[in-house]
Amino acid sequence: MGFWAALEEVYPQTRQQRCWMHKTMNVLNCLPKSAQPKAKQALHEIWQAETRGDAEKAFDLFIRTYDPKYPKAAICLQKDREELMAFYDFPAQHWQSIRTSNPIESTFGTNRHRTKRSKGCLSRDGMLHMMFKLGLCAEKKWRRLRGFDYLVKVVTGIKFKDGVEVTTNNQAAA
Repeated sequence: MGFWAALEEVYPQTRQQRCWMHKTMNVLNCLPKSAQPKAKQALHEIWQAETRGDAEKAFDLFIRTYDPKYPKAAICLQKDREELMAFYDFPAQHWQSIRTSNPIESTFGTNRHRTKRSKGCLSRDGMLHMMFKLGLCAEKKWRRLRGFDYLVKVVTGIKFKDGVEVTTNNQAAA
């Protein structure tokens, strides 16, 4: 949460995307084992929807279905609704990468594994140097972001709706 607080302070216009994998696990933990397979499928129907409108319908259906018997699960999902749907405002090519925090966790996994083993062995500067070198080594195995050529459009503020670039056609018909 410290990361989000710092990001909000430095870049207040930054949007947040919650990880669907973690949210799914959290919601399923609020349900009995017998209800989990159907609920998991219903959650998948939300984040795998083609458009935000379809996702909103699936989201509302999940809430209507599970709120009466399992209000804790419905509240768990409902509280992050906007952050879970943020990916629809970005290029569809990026959706796979931004719907989950797994790429970030994999990146830091190597550092976490190594630093736990080296506690107390290094100075602060030595630890930072080791983490930097580990990051450089891990970087060689990373896959390129799908649709990386869309990053310029995202950074410059071009709007996307349901993964497609929004174009304003101000030309008068001839």
